[in-house]
Amino acid sequence: MSERRQHFGVYLAGLRRAAGKSQRQLAGLLCAVSGTQSVTRNEVSRWERGSRVPEVWLPWLAQVLAVPLREMEQAAAYARGDERARLPGATASLSALLPTGDVLAAGSSGRRIGVEQVEGLAARVHALRLADDVLAGGDLIGPAFRELGKSLALYRESTFTEDTGRALLVQIGELGQIAGWVASDAGRLDDAERAYRIGLDAARQAGDKPLAGNLAGSLAYQWANNGREAEGVDLAEAALRESGPDAPAAARALFADRVAWAHTRLGGADNVQAAMRALGEAHAALDAEADDQAPPWAYWVSREELEIMDARVFTELRRPLRAVPVLTDVLGRYDATHARELALYRSWLAVALADANEPERAAAEAQRIIGLSGDLSSDRTATRTRIVLERLRPFASVPEVHSVLTEHGRLFRT
Repeated sequence: MSERRQHFGVYLAGLRRAAGKSQRQLAGLLCAVSGTQSVTRNEVSRWERGSRVPEVWLPWLAQVLAVPLREMEQAAAYARGDERARLPGATASLSALLPTGDVLAAGSSGRRIGVEQVEGLAARVHALRLADDVLAGGDLIGPAFRELGKSLALYRESTFTEDTGRALLVQIGELGQIAGWVASDAGRLDDAERAYRIGLDAARQAGDKPLAGNLAGSLAYQWANNGREAEGVDLAEAALRESGPDAPAAARALFADRVAWAHTRLGGADNVQAAMRALGEAHAALDAEADDQAPPWAYWVSREELEIMDARVFTELRRPLRAVPVLTDVLGRYDATHARELALYRSWLAVALADANEPERAAAEAQRIIGLSGDLSSDRTATRTRIVLERLRPFASVPEVHSVLTEHGRLFRT
């Protein structure tokens, strides 16, 4: 799958959401205006994931989404690889939203800013952080990178006191983490890494070791999930060290969890033992009596989240008898508004159930995952859905599994 087609998919999904339509509703409209019944929600999902470009449907898409046909055709040309074509909208090139050169060189001229401007930026950072709880990467990638670009411009083009400059760098660091996370969720790994590195530089200049550890750990998590497992282990362990022994308990727990995950992804007996030790360290950090206050970016770190990571590690290690009870219990209490996380966590439950030779229950979870993730512009949920369907294939003779694979089996081939 080409990166350009993925970008086109993000663009198309953004148009659909701006029109207030679900994937199923868009498919129905296309059938109505074309006089056919050949477009399904699954087909729209394939377009938005970048698996296909809807060539013959461009005129009708332009009509029902209320955009000029020329713009839609230009977007399709971009997806096909035409070097002269540009993708309309904010997803055209996220790199273009960031300044080039030394992006953290403080300015010596320009308007003077103070605590009010930094507090305003902090409020917008927090709003993006909360939005990520309920929206997928494809929905937030444009706003996050625009905010990061504006904050960098503010740092480069303004004057300020040393304290204000340090506070501004902290917010740039937090924005780098948020932008990197949403770009990674949208499948834009190069953009994600660039954002993480910018944020890491800002956190280090600000002297904020826990924030630097969060950024390094976020990049380690991305590497561990995308074929760079050994590097992910090294970076995750470095992030834990860099955060320092005085880091807040929630931060230490998060960083230890990332170490555990990186070792799990790398595999091998020594790494399994290291993963188990790191899981224990994560729980010990959160169990410790501490008067420190968790940093804003660690607000979501909780015992439930640590339990979920435990279960994910057990699933990856093919220990379903340990994974299934934990995931079943936690998911029964999980916030239903967090559709992406529910889909992701249920994907590990489905795999663990398959490993436990419970294909009927695994098939039921697969149906829930597909229902939750169908309208999400998240590369991670699409990838996990394919993993679940692939894991179900050996049970194709089981009626419940056969039904899922018959209805949705094309998803694991896209």
